[in-house]
Amino acid sequence: MTSTASTSTTRRLPAWAGSFGVQIIAGLLIGLILGLVARQLGPGADGKPNGLMTALATIGSSYVSILKAAVVPLIFTAVVSSIANLRQVTNAARLAWNTLLWFAITALIAVTIGIVLGTIFQPGAGTGTATPQDYKGGTGDWWAFVVGLFPSNFLGLSASTKAAESGALSTSVSFNVLQILVIAVVVGIAALKVGKAADPFLKLNGSALAVIQKVLWWIIRLAPLGTVGLIGNAVASYGWTTIGSLGKFTLAIYVGLALVMFVVYPVLIKAHGLSIKQYFSGVWPAVQLGFVSRSSIGTLPLTQRVTERNLGVPRAYASFAVPLGATTKMDGCAAIYPAIAAIFVAQFFGIDLNLGQYLLIVLVSVLGSAATAGTTGAVVMLTLTLSTLGLPLAGVGLLLAVDPIVDMGRTALNVAGQALVPTIVAKRQGILNQELYNAPRNGNPFADDSDEELAALADDAPKRDAVNA
Repeated sequence: MTSTASTSTTRRLPAWAGSFGVQIIAGLLIGLILGLVARQLGPGADGKPNGLMTALATIGSSYVSILKAAVVPLIFTAVVSSIANLRQVTNAARLAWNTLLWFAITALIAVTIGIVLGTIFQPGAGTGTATPQDYKGGTGDWWAFVVGLFPSNFLGLSASTKAAESGALSTSVSFNVLQILVIAVVVGIAALKVGKAADPFLKLNGSALAVIQKVLWWIIRLAPLGTVGLIGNAVASYGWTTIGSLGKFTLAIYVGLALVMFVVYPVLIKAHGLSIKQYFSGVWPAVQLGFVSRSSIGTLPLTQRVTERNLGVPRAYASFAVPLGATTKMDGCAAIYPAIAAIFVAQFFGIDLNLGQYLLIVLVSVLGSAATAGTTGAVVMLTLTLSTLGLPLAGVGLLLAVDPIVDMGRTALNVAGQALVPTIVAKRQGILNQELYNAPRNGNPFADDSDEELAALADDAPKRDAVNA
């Protein structure tokens, strides 16, 4: 007896439809259309925003809220974990100091480029947009910024209560990212000093970091939906003026990213006697993943792999420097972006910046980069910079409307810098394995693993690390 099996074919979406980049572009287009429709509908009969405008604003603000909610646990666990890795390194204090110094040097160069481009491109000028009614003005307070570094409680949290128009009281809780960083650094150093007694705590901290990274990846996957709400709300609120301005803003950001990636970094590499070609071919797999994933934390394992296997940085040192860089080394998110963003917001709302505020942008970017996070750096730095300069925080939602497009290039630069600094420091300290750095890769993601001599060099790296360091 024979039976005929009927096979039912199910329609599947084409492969390109599942691409994250395609989903982001689709989110931008849908948000743009919905924003124009909402603006055309106008306010409701009671003078309040119509239902579509309210929905777009709610979607956008909710996405920003969940991003910000991940900042505190991510910064704390990642920084503590990075400092704890210093236990594996000889001469840890010297390596740590040199790493942080070069983080600051490259951030200073990047933020300077951002300020210059912001003044040249004038991305927010000529919009004619009125300053928000709740904006009270401000020039930025240096002393308040310095005092704000010292935490008033363990979590760096503060609460405020205010009365709504209905008379009801509402309480909101906020956090200071720089204070959280200070707390994390102190706890990490204390764990180093305690020694083996801190092992259970550090193991718990490492597990917590892994869980948080998974949650953050889920948040990243919601970015297309958040984009719909953010761009839709921006267009509905400000009209066509936002489209051209945000386009100029995006262009200025990418010009800055290209200058740092393909001019500044090659100059630093060449100045240390290293091959520019070998650096880019070595780091490129991580840069590509960073561009697509938009997450320095998500790219961390690959970044550390190419830093060790392709660029020849000792494993013991790389296990400290690269994870620390994934949360604190952000030339894209914490230097170029906040500089141009602050100038954009000031120009968009017709506010003039003085010399003191420009210098404050530099200070916030160099110090604040240490308080960014591998997936939420833009939200943190944008809020930190605008609030420190006394600029309207309405600019946060406005700029986050195009954040997914900007963030791809920003993250690619972040990842490149997170591999660059350990390479430079290792070269300056005489511990860089230049045989691995200069090894032929023959188009492979990593130096040719089929070469037995190179494979032995990589396998023996931990032994050499202890001797060379």
